[in-house]
Amino acid sequence: MKKVAFITLGCKVNTYETEGMKRIFEKGGYEVVEPDDVADVYVINTCTVTHLSDRKSRQMIRRARRLNPRAVIAAVGCYAQVAPEEVSAIEGVNLVVGNNHKNEILSLVEHAAWNTLQVDVSARKELKEYEELWAQSFSGRTRAFLKIQDGCDQFCSYCIIPFARGSVRSRSLGNILDEAERLSENGFLEIVLTGIHLTSYGMDEGKNGLIDVIAGLNGIEGIRRIRLGSLEPLYMNPALIHRMSEFEKLCPHFHLSLQSGCDMTLARMNRKYNTRQYREIVENIRHAFADAAITTDIMVGFPGETGEEFNETCNFAESIGFSQIHIFQYSVRKGTKAAEMPDQVPAAVKEERSKILGRIAERSKANFRENYIGRTVEVLFEHIQDGLWEGHTRNYIPVRVASQADLSGKIDMVGLVENKPEYMLGRIEETEPLVFPV
Repeated sequence: MKKVAFITLGCKVNTYETEGMKRIFEKGGYEVVEPDDVADVYVINTCTVTHLSDRKSRQMIRRARRLNPRAVIAAVGCYAQVAPEEVSAIEGVNLVVGNNHKNEILSLVEHAAWNTLQVDVSARKELKEYEELWAQSFSGRTRAFLKIQDGCDQFCSYCIIPFARGSVRSRSLGNILDEAERLSENGFLEIVLTGIHLTSYGMDEGKNGLIDVIAGLNGIEGIRRIRLGSLEPLYMNPALIHRMSEFEKLCPHFHLSLQSGCDMTLARMNRKYNTRQYREIVENIRHAFADAAITTDIMVGFPGETGEEFNETCNFAESIGFSQIHIFQYSVRKGTKAAEMPDQVPAAVKEERSKILGRIAERSKANFRENYIGRTVEVLFEHIQDGLWEGHTRNYIPVRVASQADLSGKIDMVGLVENKPEYMLGRIEETEPLVFPV
């Protein structure tokens, strides 16, 4: 039996698509092995959101070639899509496969050889149909990602993803619910909806369809939780927020990508909202959902970002009270408008601003979690971490408990007793005493 190994870089969408490709190879008679194993085929699902993502993709390709010099190595995904010539030049690559060709991966591999090069990349304008890649299961996970759309038409001035993923394409509601049923039958209690621009779901068909997906999932008996991926802030209007609050399975966790807390910076980024609108959206969510957690992404060092603009971002972030902030430094992406902008911020300044904002993020996270000490909450457990079982609350607080039982994929009520830097420590209610690993 031939062996195939997968290496996945980047976002939840890539994770979902890798699982879909695994199923294709398994049906084709392959054994899926770990990335560090010797395999006949290596599939590297690449990312290109930053220059570091490109570098990591190149490193993984070279590592695979070292593991087996005669293996067929396929570089697929976003980096392959936007820079096929660059990827083709990497020593050891046999296949360069763009987006919307992943469901052909088995056939492409079967016709490839370790000493040849083949490129299958379509132009952006040709990425018109939603590519079905049914996952149905996720290796080593208790929460299932469910991709419902692809593509983005926002063209933020810093972002390469619209070029890598093409225009918005939506999956049929029937296929979404069919896969959700199968995921539920396979034991998954939580479904995480994901896509390149999740809130664009259905807009290519002239409707806002995300609420229909939530409603359909809410009616599937075995699903206990529905979690949303990253959301476009302006999509969250008062009527929609109220509608969402009616679904008891929808988790009160909303990832609203901010990018900057300065209106001038947001305008240069070609974001479609300002800080006043963003704040109103957060307030509306918190009014409609008890215990709502607001998480976000913030970029530092965007071209032209002055010290005063950065301070505005810091003050705004602190005033919102995010439960978690993902901080990243602006990365030049060739082909985007921001790459040609003047006043590029030096690397040392970006690094220092990351540290400053990081301290604000830590305080904000700690303040949010302090409110939960002494409370009993529902936790879906996932895996063992440092001798303790770890899982997440409905509003995405990581929780760890001590237990001799196998808690993987189970939901328990947990009393929260202490706030740690990376998680909250808890005790399963009315079951067993808290015991710490030595």
